[in-house]
Amino acid sequence: MRFEKLIDNLKDAAEKGADILLGGERLLGEGYDQGNFFAPTVLTGVTEQMRIFHEETFGPVIPIISFVADDEVVKLANDSEFGLASYFYTENLERVEEVSNALEYGMVGVNDMAISHPETPFGGVKHSGFGRENGHFGIEEYLNVKFVALKYRQ
Repeated sequence: MRFEKLIDNLKDAAEKGADILLGGERLLGEGYDQGNFFAPTVLTGVTEQMRIFHEETFGPVIPIISFVADDEVVKLANDSEFGLASYFYTENLERVEEVSNALEYGMVGVNDMAISHPETPFGGVKHSGFGRENGHFGIEEYLNVKFVALKYRQ
């Protein structure tokens, strides 16, 4: 099912003007024919009219979306029912703070795609999950907090 969705989303994007710069096809041949292997794919010219812009594809696809101003791209990024992870690149520490605070995502990677580690919280917001895994945040998911208010008699 995921494989078909990946192919459908790429077809939809290409029909609506996206360019497939790299990949875009199923891998075939020895070692690949027994599974659903897909070449790493890079798309440019991705717009809001394309399904891949709004849906979690869960495939080796990087849709590149051009923008002029940070507030414009943050608005586009936040216009999603999902919020697991977002990524951006910058050399400006002020921009790191502003953009990462504005993004409505459970995890934000800055200058790095490998943001999941056993000791760090993993989880999203919106329809990408509630709570966190890993680190002490993951343990807290298994705890029930109880508050007891006690007033001694006088």
